[in-house]
Amino acid sequence: MAVERVTRKFKNTINTVTIGTGENAVTVGGHTGLPFLYEEAELPNPPVIALDVYDEVPERWTDTLKDSLSRDLISDPVEWAKMAEELDVELVSLRFTRHAAEENPASPEECAELAKAINDAVDKPLIIWGSGDEEPDNKLFPEVSQALAGEQCLIGSATEDNYKTLAATAIADGHNVIGESPIDINICKQVNILLSDMGFPTDKIVIFTTNGALGYGIEYAYSIMERTRLASLGGDKMMAMPIIANIGPETQRAKEVKVSEADEPSWGDQEERGIGWETTTAVAYLQAGADILTMANPRAIGYMQNYIARMTE
Repeated sequence: MAVERVTRKFKNTINTVTIGTGENAVTVGGHTGLPFLYEEAELPNPPVIALDVYDEVPERWTDTLKDSLSRDLISDPVEWAKMAEELDVELVSLRFTRHAAEENPASPEECAELAKAINDAVDKPLIIWGSGDEEPDNKLFPEVSQALAGEQCLIGSATEDNYKTLAATAIADGHNVIGESPIDINICKQVNILLSDMGFPTDKIVIFTTNGALGYGIEYAYSIMERTRLASLGGDKMMAMPIIANIGPETQRAKEVKVSEADEPSWGDQEERGIGWETTTAVAYLQAGADILTMANPRAIGYMQNYIARMTE
């Protein structure tokens, strides 16, 4: 007896969001179905990868990752960002932290100069992240946004309690915005509504539902991301945005990545463990519906580029 394959058709389409300008602009979204189900849906824009770059050497990163990247390299954010071209990733994910330091913080103007220098040196669109500390971020965003006016960057994050400054400056300077919510589908929608009520275009919003690494609530974060995608495809216009997932930063927080093989010999080589942890986390969120992955480890990036190519060929 012939077996009939059951397929599912959705009534809504995920918004497309374009980051950057010119030939290297990156467009995400535009899907009419769930990830990689090509017989059921149109999936015009494959997932993309952003290289994580910090304005200072990340203290919480493992020594194995710092050494593999080269400590001299990651001490110079501009040179670090140039790795994006060598690795052939689509975006640079620039994370500002020095402006929120307790001692000798960088000024917003210094941060803006760094963002402009990286934009001039690297022909890749930029994702700009603040520290998550509301007061210094509200000073940072206008300066960096204006310095990159017209570049159509993706800037984040806008939260339920702190969205007005970022929304206003992004409207003025023509940028996209990341709408962040704490693994809560209702707050996710509310953030998008608040941005929209300020006159911010819904086709310039990327959703960030926050996420953990493998072993750190990944199943819950996965389910929220998947529910967000299902709600949007089912017709909820205020959820119909592409999704970004933080992979590298979250992986570097995992105990299983940070502990050396000297302390836990049975866990195996620490460097290989970190690569595997980042890759596995990335694969999971792609299956949940992520359109943009921010990643740190060059070898993990290479594995994910191969995975995306195989899944989209």
